[in-house]
Amino acid sequence: MDLRQTSATALLAEMSGRRVSAVAVMRATLDKIAEVNGALNAIVALRDEDDLMAEARALDEGPIKGPLHGLPVAVKDLVNVAGIPTSQGSPLFKDDVPDEDDLIAARMRDAGAILIGKTNTPEFGLGSHTFNPVYGATRNPYDSERSCGGSSGGAAVALATGMVTLADGSDMMGSLRNPAAWNNVYGFRPSWGRVPAQPIGDGFLHQLSTLGPMARSPEDLGLLLDVISGPDKRQPLSVPVQAVSPVTPADLKGVRIGWLRDWGGAFPYEDGIFDLCEDALKVFSRLGATVEAVDAPFESERMWKSWETLRSWSVAAGLAPLTEHRSMLKDTAQWELDRGLGLTAMQVHRASLVRSDWFRRAVEVFDEFDVLALPSAQVWPFNLDTPYPTEIAGKKMDTYHRWMQVVVPVSLIGLPSLSVPAGFGPDGMPMGMQIFGPRGADARVLSIGAAYHEATKWPQKRPA
Repeated sequence: MDLRQTSATALLAEMSGRRVSAVAVMRATLDKIAEVNGALNAIVALRDEDDLMAEARALDEGPIKGPLHGLPVAVKDLVNVAGIPTSQGSPLFKDDVPDEDDLIAARMRDAGAILIGKTNTPEFGLGSHTFNPVYGATRNPYDSERSCGGSSGGAAVALATGMVTLADGSDMMGSLRNPAAWNNVYGFRPSWGRVPAQPIGDGFLHQLSTLGPMARSPEDLGLLLDVISGPDKRQPLSVPVQAVSPVTPADLKGVRIGWLRDWGGAFPYEDGIFDLCEDALKVFSRLGATVEAVDAPFESERMWKSWETLRSWSVAAGLAPLTEHRSMLKDTAQWELDRGLGLTAMQVHRASLVRSDWFRRAVEVFDEFDVLALPSAQVWPFNLDTPYPTEIAGKKMDTYHRWMQVVVPVSLIGLPSLSVPAGFGPDGMPMGMQIFGPRGADARVLSIGAAYHEATKWPQKRPA
């Protein structure tokens, strides 16, 4: 059984019909992990094989448990799963083994998934490059000397290589979109509030990051999104939602797509990325959509300063309990911590006013367009030994994360955004493109992506 050739939707239909056993799927999963994971380091903290096979047999012998019945899933190593270490990529937590599942893990387990281990992530999920001092770096399957992106990098590599058919991730600053783009898979950042975070700590202030699904098709994304979506009464800003599955291709006749290009020159791109995404947009045009270039709808530097402030404030809030262990944090985490702790309440307030201005302006833009489009990243996958790019096309980057500024228009105001595979560069490395819509239009964005997926027959090129 080649899991790279099988969609999660088809596989789950076979298991729910008892035509394929959970034992057979688990055996194929473990064999694929044994074959490729040693070279790529995507899945970490893998559970004992005998325990996993026993759990699969128990599911085969019992009733169908839920929509993910018998499906092996590795959970991002920022999420607690009972009995599996949650290192967060930090030596401070490498031996932490939780007794309970976080909400997203519990929802997947209750739906019948078998939680087999973790997917690798940067330390505390900071930076779109998956490496940490606990497990090391995760390598790109299209070139093992390149970055796979991040922070959901292990998840994207596991999907691209067939080690899993569905994966969870999280996205503050492109962490579901960037690794999807660099591994030729799909990543979906849902509308903020659709997938509730773990109900601990503050539940009101930090509206930036969200959990979401990754897969090899929009149809498969919808399966996992429905499992992990829905309000939790302990999370005040989680929202009631309607199911998105089954995700079917939209009729694109009359659909209006706004192509934001380089945001009026604010977003530099490495050679080939802009042209590749313009070629991908021609697929939508051939399907009947109208694609129109759009001038920058909001001042990029105002947006960036707002983002930089709110992100540092949020990250520092999470890292504040570790202040006495500051020397054990990576340099970018120390930078975020120091910067966040130094902010005043009024600086945060002013940043949120800018965010609010951009949200209201975006509402006006979506009165004219159904969805907007931008590349998913501004650079191609870079060398594994490079912590982060310091310049793009001759333009110096002034922070460790400025090279991912292209994802901020979505992240700042919590829009639903789908990263679709856009194609390959001259050296064979993948790139993706963001398709995003108004808040709450998750089903619509996925169905537009499904039309693209059906037309392009992805993946056109698999890892070696």
